[in-house]
Amino acid sequence: MRRRDEIWLDGIDLELSSGMTVLIGPLGAGKTTLMRVMAGLQPPTTGRVIVNGKDVAAISVRKRSVAFVYQQFINYPSLTVHENIASPLRLDPAFPKENVERRVREVAELMGIGGLLGRRPAELSGGQQQRTAIARALARPVDVLLLDEPLANLDYKLREQLRGDLRSMFAGSPSVVVYSTADPAEALGFAAPTVVLGRGKVLHTGDVADMYDRPPTLAVAATLSDPPLNLLPGLVRDGWIECMGASLPAPRAHAPGQRVVLGVRPHQVSIESAGPDALAFPAEIRLAEVTGSATFLHLLLPGERHLVAQLKGTRVFTPGERATAYVDPSHVLVFDEADGGLLAGSATEVDLHG
Repeated sequence: MRRRDEIWLDGIDLELSSGMTVLIGPLGAGKTTLMRVMAGLQPPTTGRVIVNGKDVAAISVRKRSVAFVYQQFINYPSLTVHENIASPLRLDPAFPKENVERRVREVAELMGIGGLLGRRPAELSGGQQQRTAIARALARPVDVLLLDEPLANLDYKLREQLRGDLRSMFAGSPSVVVYSTADPAEALGFAAPTVVLGRGKVLHTGDVADMYDRPPTLAVAATLSDPPLNLLPGLVRDGWIECMGASLPAPRAHAPGQRVVLGVRPHQVSIESAGPDALAFPAEIRLAEVTGSATFLHLLLPGERHLVAQLKGTRVFTPGERATAYVDPSHVLVFDEADGGLLAGSATEVDLHG
């Protein structure tokens, strides 16, 4: 799909089953555009979106069995919360009118807005308005439910609660539910089949926990890492990967002189020795960010390379203080610098020759 000379979506071919599928990608990856295409709101340049054997674009908007919840909530300002939630039910000739009241109260209670049914959107907080928009989308049974980062504007506690409620609700759902997010923790928390999107292309699909442990490419690893993955340069030489004065064994077969990128997640960096085989990097402490449950230590390595360590608890450090960063070699992800493909890491070990 393209607009003028810009390609927004490129060669996407997906088959989604009933139940939840998570769509994850950074800002600008094409998540919202893809969901608008799925909903039939934006026609693809080529290809079709088929739901139950029918082309979505050939069905009038009112008759499409599709519901869409945007990150930026949309409610009818002149209607009460009750009327907003009931509106799609009253427009659906197949939904029994005698069940409207029960269904409205059911989804309102689920969203925690059962006591707000008589209010209008202007009388609600932003979080309450978003919950109203989600409730309206959930009220009517549909073939396809599209949720575009629907919890992003809610506070942390409510977001955690609703994430669990939605996961339970959509387990075994007959509808195709697509949940879009840029948050790796959210994607991992849902533990649903996952599509990783980047620059308008599908980078990988599958089990999100497997992708986190053994990311097939550097791009997938980066998408599923928050805080961001630490990246360090490496060179294969004499059966070892040399990295800034430290060395770790190369995979079984190796290409001497091959340049690689080592990926290390911040929580796998320690400033206490991690054993005799640990990689050790001399460093200078630049900044310590304390969040309460963790301290993020920003380190400067030789050659102006930066490394972030996520340490448990509250720790006090002085900028300029010297330290040593330790990394267990078994936690290192090794990627080919040329194409970003995974060469070794976690429980996998792949021939460097491919």
